Amino acid sequence: MLLNFTASAVAQKQSQRTSKLDYTTRSGPPLSDQAKQRMEQQLEVARLTLKNNPTDPEATIWVGRRLAYLGRFAEAIAVYTDGIRDSPRDARLYRHRGHRYITLRKFDSAIKDLRQASSLIRGKADEIEPDGQPNIRNIPTSTLQFNIWYHLGLAYYTSGDLGAALRAYQECLKVSKNPDALVATSYWLYMTLRLLHRNQEADRVLLPIKEEMDIIENDGYNQLLLMYKGVVLPHSLLEQAAKQGNSPGAHSILYGLGNWYRYSGQTDRAKEIFLQILASEQWTSFGYIAAEADLRRME
Repeated sequence: MLLNFTASAVAQKQSQRTSKLDYTTRSGPPLSDQAKQRMEQQLEVARLTLKNNPTDPEATIWVGRRLAYLGRFAEAIAVYTDGIRDSPRDARLYRHRGHRYITLRKFDSAIKDLRQASSLIRGKADEIEPDGQPNIRNIPTSTLQFNIWYHLGLAYYTSGDLGAALRAYQECLKVSKNPDALVATSYWLYMTLRLLHRNQEADRVLLPIKEEMDIIENDGYNQLLLMYKGVVLPHSLLEQAAKQGNSPGAHSILYGLGNWYRYSGQTDRAKEIFLQILASEQWTSFGYIAAEADLRRME
């Protein structure tokens, strides 16, 4: 259910939530004791591998990833920075550091890294990127080039440069080779085009989106695109988000819903939903980051 804020309360709570955006020293969202113990053990294995292979970029990447899963983002960035000194031509290091700069709201640094990564992959074959937290089928759904363009698009989108975000998502679409990648890219591409008032182009993005797509991870994105298409009703997605509780998946659904109300001219309704996202502890999710940035601009 949406929070029932008055307009003045919306402005007051938005100011409280978005006035200080230094996340550098902030701990990640809470983990269960079991998950934390498992991730710390995985980190120790990764550290030992790096100790035995100190200049191996693959070993460096896994230490950084394991730190980030534990919410230790500044430490992860420092590890990637050390790796870049040893392997300055490895696009993967810039891709992962750029991602974590987004997490810490350092969008300019993220854009710089991800642009560098995009230049380093030019003319090269794409490669599957292994999952650090495997999905239910244990099938990776993303690639290096997908992740570079996807995160670059997000960095531009959250910094307010929609024209550059559009170009990044168009490149991302070229390497979105499976249903999960397709719906993820199409979701952000559609929203970017709608915010640019290029509605006919946005409608064309929806043409390949079907109800029967074989989605492993990104069902929320698929459902939102079907809602934009008129196949799924908004209230059913609100119910779906409520069932997911305080989770990144719920934030993705709520953010997409908020934008749908925004496109329809219901700005106060959109703000209510964005504030509902910001009331949670999941500050690292892309839905939270985007809602936070949008609220600052909307006021």
